[in-house]
Formats: sequence, structure tokens, C-alpha cells
Amino acid sequence: MLNLSMLLEDSARTFPHRDAVVLGDRRVTFAELNAQANQVANLLVSRGIQPGDRVALSCPNVPWFPAVYNGILKAGGVVVPLNILLRANEVRHPLENSGARMYICYEGSAELPMGQIGLEAFNDVSTCETLFLIPSIGDSMTSSSDVENLEQAVAGQSTEFESVATAPDDTAVILYSSGTTGRPKGAEVTHCNMVLNALAANRLCKSTPEQPDRVLVTLPLFHSFGQTMLQNAGFATGSTLVLLPRFEPTQVLELMAKEEITFFSGVPTMYWSLLNAVTDEVDVEKIARNLRLANSGGSAMPVDVMSRFEKRFGVRVIEGYGLSETSPAVLSTPPDAEMKPGSIGLPFWGIEVRLIDNDWNTIEGPDAVGEIAVRGHNVMKGYFGNPEATAEVMKDSWLRTGDLARRDEDGWYFIVDRAKDMIIRGGYNVYPREIEEILLTHPEVSLAAVIGVPHEVHGEEIKAFVILNEGSTLTVDELKAWSESQMAAYKYPRLFEIVTSLPQNATGKILKRELREENNASSSSTS
Repeated sequence: MLNLSMLLEDSARTFPHRDAVVLGDRRVTFAELNAQANQVANLLVSRGIQPGDRVALSCPNVPWFPAVYNGILKAGGVVVPLNILLRANEVRHPLENSGARMYICYEGSAELPMGQIGLEAFNDVSTCETLFLIPSIGDSMTSSSDVENLEQAVAGQSTEFESVATAPDDTAVILYSSGTTGRPKGAEVTHCNMVLNALAANRLCKSTPEQPDRVLVTLPLFHSFGQTMLQNAGFATGSTLVLLPRFEPTQVLELMAKEEITFFSGVPTMYWSLLNAVTDEVDVEKIARNLRLANSGGSAMPVDVMSRFEKRFGVRVIEGYGLSETSPAVLSTPPDAEMKPGSIGLPFWGIEVRLIDNDWNTIEGPDAVGEIAVRGHNVMKGYFGNPEATAEVMKDSWLRTGDLARRDEDGWYFIVDRAKDMIIRGGYNVYPREIEEILLTHPEVSLAAVIGVPHEVHGEEIKAFVILNEGSTLTVDELKAWSESQMAAYKYPRLFEIVTSLPQNATGKILKRELREENNASSSSTS
């Protein structure tokens, strides 16, 4: 047996009175969190959830997330965590594709009405049988009187539960991330994938139960980065997770000082924002005294930002590389090694990395460029229900990532380019094909091409070139407003250019390279 929930259970036995999660003034011990997860598991079983059944979860960084996440695992179910910023039409696909029998959704707020969005998607998916709403903190149930309140439903359940004996290669989580060829695909990661990746992270960061960390969690827990590097790795060492549902730099700095944070993870734009938020009122000395380690992922961190942060806060920032298909950690800068600016470091414990060509042949030699391929305990089983897509990226236990890199003579890796056409906006992966397909559903849009353009804060911004139907009077502002209503906040284009044609090659393929060059030239001439 190997069940990912054992990481929580073990710390609940060993450190029952230690804080597991903190949110504002609310503190939940390991014993209390494990008991709540047991109540969730009992509820799920009473409603017919069987081992292997998929249960979708939309929830921000609040104590309910780890309780429900581990409750699903305890019941032998498969967690399908969803991005909380998705719109109803974007939620429907993973619900349908995963065959989720149950959907547990946070109620949200007027600004982000997750409950209303979730209910709309649930009503359109006949295969999803049950919906529970998690009431927003401090609020009563307001989204729908016809939908069950999870807090009320678990209240009468037993706090004892014997976790289902899952096998190491049983699926634990299905992580949905968009692909360059259309609809989001669900990466099936196993209990073994997630447990060993969390333990490998702790081995790298030198985190132990004897010296537990106080971890600030502002990275979303629905993402594999937050799940593995913060939640699962933290629970494995009995560390305390200080939750922050939404990144706000001033609040992060306040919590770092107040909660004596020792470990912080973020995307590069977060580090940039924190540096800009430092004022005379911020107790930098106290933050630096407690903070022992920080790590960055999601996109390449500018060397200048890294060095300024390290100098300001007196802490080492280690940069890593990973993806949902690898649970996610693959490579990282060792904390005690001399830095190589721009490098994503060396493979994690138990993971092999090589560079390959298009035919899977290994590329040798210092500084030779090839596609990163990965093999090890972290590699997914495949894409759920999609053997064709799986076969495209997996061969003989190796996974090809689509990312190009070079390796120096010491074995350190350096990213050269990302997966073709992918945009990384503020640490979120955005795939142009998906955006283009949504834009084409507008009745007045004839053709669209989406690219990433440089942006000082977000790293990249999303720009759409659009050809309208003949006679259309649609404006850029109208198209932008429509896009905002159809796509998650990190996805919809902020920049639009209405054009009469798009550059194409002889076969009709749109030449995005030319669009980027034209955009760069236009930006240079107007600057």
C-alpha cells in the first residue's frame, strides 16, 4: 500500500498538536486537519464514491483544500484539482473528460463567484452526479439553496477513517494543463509519483521533521508546484503551512515577519513585486533572520531580480524546472552549490534527464542543444483517456517535454527555449491554440493568431491578431470585454490588433515568428 494521504496521517500521529495550516487568526493542528479529512472521506464513501472514482475540486488556498484533497485520497478516490479562475465553459471539459462523479467547489465571492460558475458547469455535465459547495469563510451559503453545503454535510460524519489501501501505481491526481493542439489534457500522476517527488524536494531543501519549516503558501494549491513542493512536502516533515489565498506583496511581507516564515516559493514576478513593496515599515531584518531558503519556478528568473532579492533578504534563491507531467519537479539548483546564473540546475534525486533530437536520439557534448527528456519516479502514467497524446510524448518510460536546453560540462542545464509557442504570463502557462479556438467562437471573428510579447511585470503578455468577418464593426474594446467574459483572468488577451491578413507559408500555416518580429519592430519604432 502507498497512499499520498499518509504524509498527513503520519504527521498527525507524530505531531498532533502542531499547527498544520494557518489562515489569518485561524490555526488548525495536524490532528484536527486529519480528523476533518477523515470526515470528508466518510462522506464520500457514504455517497457512493469507490476507489478510482474521480472527484473534482475547485478551492483556493484555505484549510478546506488540504482537508478535501486528503479526504478524497483516503477514500481511494482521484483528485481532479481545477484552476479557480476558470469560467464555466472551461470547467466543463475536465469534468467531462475525467468522468468526475463528484464536484466540490468553493463558493467564492462577488468578485470571483466560483460557486455560481461551478454550478453552471455541473448542470451541463450529466456524468457528474453530486455537487457540494464549500461556504466562503465568514459567509453563509448564498449561491444556491438547492446545493448541499459541504461543511454541514461532514458535520455528522465520524472523525475516524481507515484509508483505502491504494497501490503505488494507482492514480492519485489528474492535473489538467492545456496543450498546443487543443483541449486541456489530464496528466495522471500516481501515489508513487507524488510521494517520492515530495520526499525528493525535502531531500534537496534539507527539510526534516526535527527542523520543520514555516512555509508561506501563496502559490495556488490547485497547481502541482504548490501541491508537491509546499503542501505534500510540508506535511511530510510536519511543517506549518501559512496560507494566503491571493498574492499581495505587502501582505506577504507582513506575514513573513509575523509568522516567522522560513521557506518561501514563488514565480519570478512575485519576487519582483516583493522587492518593489519594501518600505521603511517592513521589518526586513526580522524576515531575513528567519527566512532560510526560497525557490523559484514557473518561468526563468531574471538574474538581476534574483541577486537583488538575495542581497535584500539575505537568503538563497534556488531556481528549478518542472511540469505537471512530472509531478512536477525535475531539476533544481542545489542550495549549497555555487550559483550558475541562468541555470535550472541538476536533476532531483532519482530522476534522469537527457537531451534528445526529434527521433529520441541522445544529443551529446557540452552546450549542444536538445529537447529535455525525463525518466524517473516523477513521470506520469500518461494523459487520462488519451493514448494517442501519451504516445506522442512517452517512449520506454521517457517523457519528452518540448522544452529545449543545453547542458554544460558540469552537467548543469540551461533552458534555451520553451515549448513551441507557449506563453508564460505571470507564472501561468498559456497556450495560444486554446485562446485562438475560443476567439473563433465569436460570431464576428474570422481568424485569430495569438502570441506572447515581452512585459515588464508579467514576463509575457498575450496579444491577439484578429481578422474580422467582412462588414463587421466590432471594436478592440468590445472584443476584449467579450474575451474577459469567456476566459480565465490569466488567459484572455490584454492586447488586440485587428488586421486584414496574417503572414502564412505555402501550406497556409500562420507564421507567428513574423508576427513577433513585426510586433518587436513596431514596439522599437514607437519607443
